[in-house]
Amino acid sequence: MRNIALHLMYNGTAYHGWQVQKTEVTVAETLEKALSTICGKPIKVVGCGRTDAGVHAEYYIANFRTDCTIPADRIPLAVNTRLPDDIVVCRAFDVAEDFNAIGSCIKKEYTYRIYNSRIRNPFYVNRAYFYPKRLDEEVMNRAARAFEGTHDFRAVRSVGTETRTTVRTIHYCYVTRSGDLLELKVCANGFLYNMVRAITGTVLYAAEGKLTPEDIPLILESGNRTLAGPTVPPGGLYLTKLWYEDERLNGE
Repeated sequence: MRNIALHLMYNGTAYHGWQVQKTEVTVAETLEKALSTICGKPIKVVGCGRTDAGVHAEYYIANFRTDCTIPADRIPLAVNTRLPDDIVVCRAFDVAEDFNAIGSCIKKEYTYRIYNSRIRNPFYVNRAYFYPKRLDEEVMNRAARAFEGTHDFRAVRSVGTETRTTVRTIHYCYVTRSGDLLELKVCANGFLYNMVRAITGTVLYAAEGKLTPEDIPLILESGNRTLAGPTVPPGGLYLTKLWYEDERLNGE
């Protein structure tokens, strides 16, 4: 039995997230159907993480087990002919028996994009959060940096979701501007449900003067979700980089 890792990209607008669901169309379900066709047997994929409905991935790793004999370098072309245009398999690799796309992942980077202009851009619909009031990226960057380090991130996750621990380590979190496009990049050893979107909403609150960057350590310490900013829409969020021990799978 082979263990095959896939590097894929997808525009998540049309999908109810990555994870297979009973009544909604998802990325994993769509990929599994295409892989099952080319392999001749039902295929189940393991993804590197659960992206929410409407969230995109510029770099995503999944793996599956199969006894099909198609060479790994032929799999992308074979499966892409059976996938919709908004999901693309870029590369495929035979990997170690114990490799698991989520369990073997060391850290991840997400990028949240904000289109900051008085006039909206139709090419960023569902691909960046349109924000018409001028934002101060220096204040936003100071606020973003306040999230760096090892903390309990209960204050920036969806209420009602359960996990073994809410402590995570953020390796970096910063904001940059290029013209009208703002990007918040955050890299961590793991993320809570809606964590990046809540961090972004809190950083926006700092730019709006509703809180200060210096308030953020106290908000994290409180664990109180209502003290942080809102959860921003999913269309601006992208999974952009992953790290594994198998360096063939690293990239952006």
